[in-house]
Amino acid sequence: MTFVLQDRCIRRKWPYPTLKIKGGAGCKTLRNAEKVWAFLMRHEATRRDMLLCVGGGSISDLGGFAASTYKRGMRFGIVPTTLLSMADASIGGKTGIDWKGYKNSVGTFHKLAKTIIDMSYLQTLPQREFLSGMAEVIKTGMLSGKEDYYAALRALEDGAISEVLVLRIRAIKESIVRRDPKEKNIRKWLNLGHTVGHALEELALQQGRDLPHGYAVMQGLVAALYLSVVKRGLDREVLRVMTHLMIEHYGKIGFTCRDYDKLIALMRQDKKNVGGEIRFVLLRAIGEPEYDCTASEEEIREAMEYLFSL
Repeated sequence: MTFVLQDRCIRRKWPYPTLKIKGGAGCKTLRNAEKVWAFLMRHEATRRDMLLCVGGGSISDLGGFAASTYKRGMRFGIVPTTLLSMADASIGGKTGIDWKGYKNSVGTFHKLAKTIIDMSYLQTLPQREFLSGMAEVIKTGMLSGKEDYYAALRALEDGAISEVLVLRIRAIKESIVRRDPKEKNIRKWLNLGHTVGHALEELALQQGRDLPHGYAVMQGLVAALYLSVVKRGLDREVLRVMTHLMIEHYGKIGFTCRDYDKLIALMRQDKKNVGGEIRFVLLRAIGEPEYDCTASEEEIREAMEYLFSL
């Protein structure tokens, strides 16, 4: 049998028992996971049943976590309704909730049983949600090569994305995940921009501020590109272009030099770190990423100084 966890703002009706929860960054809580468990228990769901998560990445992260832990794991599927979810969150089987102010600090890897892509959801997508998703599209294009990178930049400038590009970006991520499902090596590439990006998200979460994931990732991309220029010899033109696009489309997010210590402390909690060293994904060139790159605290402060001075 199928059960549905759906973002409250989605109007679609399903012929299955449905639990509606308000989506967004604030929904990934232990309390909401308990609501999902209680809903499944109330309807006598079994491990052979499936939880279908309808909404953005936060709903699929929450639902996937609840499904992976309910009775030691039931099947789950996703109907992504945002660009961010279509291009990123609905791929790879990562689940998680935010706990004690730390993003995705509790979570699992849980294989997806089904994904349903319906591009019609993007026709009514708010501009803010489009931009948030485009940050992940651009990131994946950077990892792939110049053709996909330039296609992503054109979509950002056009303010619209084609189904062809969405499916292409999905295929790139799916290929990486197949080769490294548990993030032991090359799947770490997908964290490009996320070391600084997640720290910005976590600090915003702790301060009760609304910072969309993609907006934080775009800031994190610029910081990572700055470090890539300094430490890996990346062409400075790539940094210049991304800096211009960030300013034009995403704007400032309100952090300053007074936040450096808090942000670095949050980066030290990053799951990718080893031996107390903060790890980054950096680029030698478009399509040439490197994972497990380290940076000193002084270099990180320098990157953030560049970012916050824009």
